[in-house]
Amino acid sequence: MDVIDRVPGLGSRAAHVRQRMVEARLRARQYTRAHGEDAPAVRDWVWPY
Repeated sequence: MDVIDRVPGLGSRAAHVRQRMVEARLRARQYTRAHGEDAPAVRDWVWPY
């Protein structure tokens, strides 16, 4: 999100991407607070390469 915020002209073109990132972060935080652990999509993620 920092890149979207800092690169001139990118903020207006990528506002929808930034909003999706903010929402995903909030969902992950809500899950963690409700269940006491990371969501499975976060917890089980591995680098594919």
